[in-house]
Amino acid sequence: MQYFDPHIHMSSRTTDDYQAMAAAGITAVIEPAFWLGQPRTHVGSFEDYFLSLVGWERFRASQFGIRHYCTMGLNSKESNHAALADGVLDLLPIYLEKETVLGVGEIGYDDMTEGEERCFEIQLRMAMEYELPALIHTPHRDKLAGTLRTLELLRRLNFPMELALVDHNTEETIEAVLASGAWAGHTIYPETKMSSERMVELIRKYGTERIMVNSSADWGVSDPLAVPKTADAMRAAGFGEDAIAEVCWNNPVRFYAQSGRLDLREVATTPSIDQRVLFEGNSVLRGQAPRVDNLA
Repeated sequence: MQYFDPHIHMSSRTTDDYQAMAAAGITAVIEPAFWLGQPRTHVGSFEDYFLSLVGWERFRASQFGIRHYCTMGLNSKESNHAALADGVLDLLPIYLEKETVLGVGEIGYDDMTEGEERCFEIQLRMAMEYELPALIHTPHRDKLAGTLRTLELLRRLNFPMELALVDHNTEETIEAVLASGAWAGHTIYPETKMSSERMVELIRKYGTERIMVNSSADWGVSDPLAVPKTADAMRAAGFGEDAIAEVCWNNPVRFYAQSGRLDLREVATTPSIDQRVLFEGNSVLRGQAPRVDNLA
């Protein structure tokens, strides 16, 4: 079975992770724009990062047989630096027009400040202008309050709920998100947020419609194989392959296909690998023999 990880920060992962993901059946990923673990101090550093998401990182994934797409946005943690935030918001429209950018995100609340709400609303309006889905971060603290406030803002703006993916859900938030008509994302972490076993119970209770799972793997303690591991947990719990495919492939594809930029035939095929190819003169190899598929 093919797996789609709809929220993973591959810029912080190694080539070993790409190899392990490909071996586990992950053939497509979404990489949302994120923060570095420390605040950026210049708008130009955002621009270089955005360029890497549509350039080098997409190339790097392809070298291991994984299709790489992304979403672009100013994250909530960096929305509180008003002068910097405004520069990034001015920059975003350039990237929202690029063909491999399938949505606006990740955006939303962290500490639920006025600055976060201002940038959140501006970016939701951008998503509506460009007719793109929105990937929405919910707070680590006061998650229920942050989720309900998110849903209220979406309603106030008349944002199309079918284009909203509210992420990092738990048992206390999933019901409200699904009832709103939005999609419900769940991040599977080794110790926190949501385990595969808890996720299985949520799927047993709420079904598979508009539900998806992701690893959100980044530079912290996280697991880039969380999606296939959740699929295995579903199998062990007695779920059939059709249900697993809904959560781990079909739902991410359906959601991001709403961007009009996801080629359904392309995403269903594994890219041919030719590690002789360079990106701006650079290779993923360091002297190793290149892998080349489909030699004539």
